[in-house]
Amino acid sequence: MSFYNKLMLAPSLLAADFTRLGEQVQEAAAAGADMFHVDIMDGRFVPNISMGPLVVQAVRRVTTLPLDVHLMIVEPERYIPAFAAAGASSISVHLEACPHLHRTLQMIRDEGCRAGVAINPHSPALLLHEVIGMLDIINVMTVNPGFGGQVFLPETMSKIAQLRAMAGDRHMPVDIEVDGGINQETVASAVQAGANVLVIGTAIFQHPQGIAAGIRDIRSTLDASLIG
Repeated sequence: MSFYNKLMLAPSLLAADFTRLGEQVQEAAAAGADMFHVDIMDGRFVPNISMGPLVVQAVRRVTTLPLDVHLMIVEPERYIPAFAAAGASSISVHLEACPHLHRTLQMIRDEGCRAGVAINPHSPALLLHEVIGMLDIINVMTVNPGFGGQVFLPETMSKIAQLRAMAGDRHMPVDIEVDGGINQETVASAVQAGANVLVIGTAIFQHPQGIAAGIRDIRSTLDASLIG
């Protein structure tokens, strides 16, 4: 299943209150989240450690929404079956961590999940040319991966546009996800560049008026800038 051309809000669980994770997932779902983004960090590929399959399994028990699992880890092929079994709907691996990317993407598909590639800010879009036909989703990192709450890198917008054009040239219905520093100030430019899946952490889970207000403010910004 592709959400191609449909704008999707994917609250990032990295910014949630882990003492209230199930409650906050349900609150975000009720407020209109379309899926949940789950960042998996190993302390090797990125300088942080986050969560594992047991957290994905726990989140799956409290929501039927898609779980978008982002593996910021080395040797992701070792863990793909565990995350698929835990309830992942899509699994994205990093271009920079996969020497045999075709094989890894096929493994994700064989496990019954949507296959994705995440690409770091310094990596050119052209590096995905040979695998774009295997992709359901491309995660364009708009910060350097490893920590939540970072400042958005505007120079990554041209990469989103390049990837959208590349997919269009191949007539591939690829969802393009933007991940990092997305908030009311940056979300419109990301969508205008060609992103349709919006990973948003701090601006939703740490909004001063609560999760529902964070989702409402993002949607209002998009309505004003893209429709109004």
